Amino acid sequence: MPETAASKEATFRNFNKAQGDNYAESRRDYHPVLYHAVTDFHGSTGGKFGSLLDVGCGPGFAARALTPFFENVTGIDVSEGMITTAQSLKSNDPKEIRFEISSAEELGANLSPPIPEASVDLLVAATCAHWFDMPEFWARAAQVVKPGGTVAIWGGMGIKVSETMPNHVAIQRAIDNLEKAVDNYIVDGNRIARGLLVDLSLPWTLETPVEEFDEKSFVRKEWGTAIEGALPANQFYNVERKESFNVKILEKILSTASPVIRWREAHPELVGTEQDVARVMRREIEAALKEVGADGDEGIWEGGVYGALLLVKRRL
Repeated sequence: MPETAASKEATFRNFNKAQGDNYAESRRDYHPVLYHAVTDFHGSTGGKFGSLLDVGCGPGFAARALTPFFENVTGIDVSEGMITTAQSLKSNDPKEIRFEISSAEELGANLSPPIPEASVDLLVAATCAHWFDMPEFWARAAQVVKPGGTVAIWGGMGIKVSETMPNHVAIQRAIDNLEKAVDNYIVDGNRIARGLLVDLSLPWTLETPVEEFDEKSFVRKEWGTAIEGALPANQFYNVERKESFNVKILEKILSTASPVIRWREAHPELVGTEQDVARVMRREIEAALKEVGADGDEGIWEGGVYGALLLVKRRL
């Protein structure tokens, strides 16, 4: 796939504060197993725990989850709405997190003060790298990541319904039908994410390789797939929240997917009605549960997300 395949993302970068707040409320944080996979790799390969940079941070899930491990944490996002939301949310950790507007291609070069060169121990990009200009990102990452530092990129796409759920085949079909309904609103970045980042450009695959990153250090981990050693799909996102994870919440989560947002922008008169694509999916799941005597309003969700984590070291 050409290096320019992931076109500039236009949906999330245009979010306002209200949209950022809704995203933060609707989306789920990542599972502790994923975070531990990142920190374990980083530490076991000689990485230090001084400075963390969360790129495309959104409302700051990864930055906040990883704050206890690091002395200094910065989150950057090109979306003013996302950063405003991130700044408004309070972390339980006493350390202050710096949230600023900056792109994955700038990596803080535009800030005052800027992100210093060779200052970042761990750079993470959580479910966003499929929107980056990867040649520019890798070139800039080679400047800001310390020798011996780590870049961790991950993403999940595609819901896997557990076979332990009642009428799971019909429920999976309802979710798959939603994906088909928004197919015309899927762009190149979505396709890279749906392919679990297999087509994401890496430093050694670029037309002009970024030699500061060591291909021999590269590690790929998967969730929910058939490959040997893949982790369970339900260990990618953490859905254990105080409120029941029911069909209504599933509808809200999937409403934050960019193809659904684009569909709604094209059909504003249908948003929130029974013809809304996310509502259609919800009703199909409720009908499937009713067939077997289950209640969609109760905490019924069992399943997870197909995911992948890419890890690579900056050469010493």
